[in-house]
Amino acid sequence: MTANRRLPTRPERPQPPAAAIGPAPPGPGGAQAPAAVSGPAPPGPGGAQAPAAVSGPVPPGAGWEQDAASGPEPSYWSGDDAACVPPGTGWPEDPAPAGTPAARDPAQVRELAAAAGSLAELAALQSVCRACPRLVQWREQVARTRRRSFQAERYWGRPVAGWGDENPRVLILGLAPAAHGGNRTGRVFTGDRSGDVLFASLWRCGLAAQPTSVRAGDGQRLIGARMAAAVRCAPPANKPEPAERDACAPWLSAELALSTDLAVIVCLGDYAWQAMWPRLADAGWAVPRPRPRFGHGAEVRVTRPQPPEARPSGPQPPGAGRAELLVLGCYHPSQQNTFTGRVNGAMLDDVFGRARQAAGL
Repeated sequence: MTANRRLPTRPERPQPPAAAIGPAPPGPGGAQAPAAVSGPAPPGPGGAQAPAAVSGPVPPGAGWEQDAASGPEPSYWSGDDAACVPPGTGWPEDPAPAGTPAARDPAQVRELAAAAGSLAELAALQSVCRACPRLVQWREQVARTRRRSFQAERYWGRPVAGWGDENPRVLILGLAPAAHGGNRTGRVFTGDRSGDVLFASLWRCGLAAQPTSVRAGDGQRLIGARMAAAVRCAPPANKPEPAERDACAPWLSAELALSTDLAVIVCLGDYAWQAMWPRLADAGWAVPRPRPRFGHGAEVRVTRPQPPEARPSGPQPPGAGRAELLVLGCYHPSQQNTFTGRVNGAMLDDVFGRARQAAGL
């Protein structure tokens, strides 16, 4: 795998010739051709009305000969009025350059996730995914209408990719981005109440550079840690459907496969806990049977057996061929949980302090 591989770009589409301005060129024998007229086109053969001329580029999928595009372009390629931020247009920490290929269905998610050669490349692909129509429609609707308190802000409106250390020892997994949090700021657990509580704890435990995470580009960074969500798009009522969770799963599987020095996974809530186990099994880890129950402070060690012939010889970098992984359960720092006292800062500190110790940070 290479970290510097160029992402494939969308094929160029032939454009129709631009309409000429001014008088038409002379016709055969030097006769002046009639000037173009506005209004409806003259009747075609048999008296049928020919379609009126239309200015502007040909819409994708409209029948232009050898058109490489099969349908309407994603809204984030539509200019200033797009529902979400177009990739490569200068949004802080945008992982995707212009032309990053967008998965349109679960099969393309699997294909693109498996082909990613680095976490940076994977994040770019995640951030333009359009595989789940319900989630695409919802996240962009929220980005258009916006909450009253954020009416003056531009919303991200795209999937929220994994973010943090490019060689993480700790992975923090949540459920999905908040509609007016990550879906607005473009960074997971950033700009909402859950993130306020979470980042304060990470900072106290030495896993974050600042106690707050307000927006992308605010100087926040994770130290030896990475954050991701089991579902990368904000779902209606914060409840993704099983098919959407499964469509998104290859992104998480690839994130695990590319995090070769990973020592600890912290699952925020039961949803993340349940979503993690199949992905660990896909990555070759021996998952306990029956599946362990979720609880705050729950600890499960999993191993990844290696046959003798597969074990590397000679000096290896830290974590290479790691054969043991610690999975920790943690109550989600949602407003409901923090307001009711189900979880507080001290409880989060216990879990993240344990994670940092187990990861050797």
